[in-house]
Amino acid sequence: MVKSITLALVAALAIAAASAATAAEPLKVTWVDLLPEDRPYHDPFAALEYSQISDLAQLFRIEALGSEETAEANSAKAKEIRERLASQGLDPDWLFEQRVIVMNQRRLAATEPNPELLGKNVSIPGYLLPLEMVDQKVVEFLLVPTVGACIHTPPPPANQMVLVRYPNGFEVDGLYTPVLISGEMRAQRQTQALQLVDGQADIETTYLVDALTVEAFE
Repeated sequence: MVKSITLALVAALAIAAASAATAAEPLKVTWVDLLPEDRPYHDPFAALEYSQISDLAQLFRIEALGSEETAEANSAKAKEIRERLASQGLDPDWLFEQRVIVMNQRRLAATEPNPELLGKNVSIPGYLLPLEMVDQKVVEFLLVPTVGACIHTPPPPANQMVLVRYPNGFEVDGLYTPVLISGEMRAQRQTQALQLVDGQADIETTYLVDALTVEAFE
């Protein structure tokens, strides 16, 4: 009887230990996982021809942004464009309203976090772009999905970058060192000043991780 109880206790402890070890392991995520759920929306501009897009852009510059032409010339040009678009069954005013809606939807898709990841211990690989160094170790950096992001190519969307803080510091030889980070994923939108050879760029990020580990990754 005592032996049976002892074996049962040992088994229970083993299961508990295994469960704890599993719980402690970070969730492996990819950059696609960082994107929010896709929200389809109607984009009326997708069906327009290049000439129609060009006309709308010119009309917007004249009426909303102003132009270097005289008021009389602007008025005549705007009237000409409006008549041409109307003859093609297009309503410029309605399209300008839709432009704002489409821009907002695109911004949400580029900046919203994936709520299912927030508060979870995750691990994700990427490329390190230093922001702050201490004793030749990087203690704050951007984790980006591709080599060249933000410097040689335009910055990725805000929710495709992670601001990482790592007080222990990680030794790097240069830009875009491949690393694997782990830590709690949080949503904290920030704008980081990134120093470039030809000046400074403000980079917007959606995610923040106070890293538990930063390791070299191949």
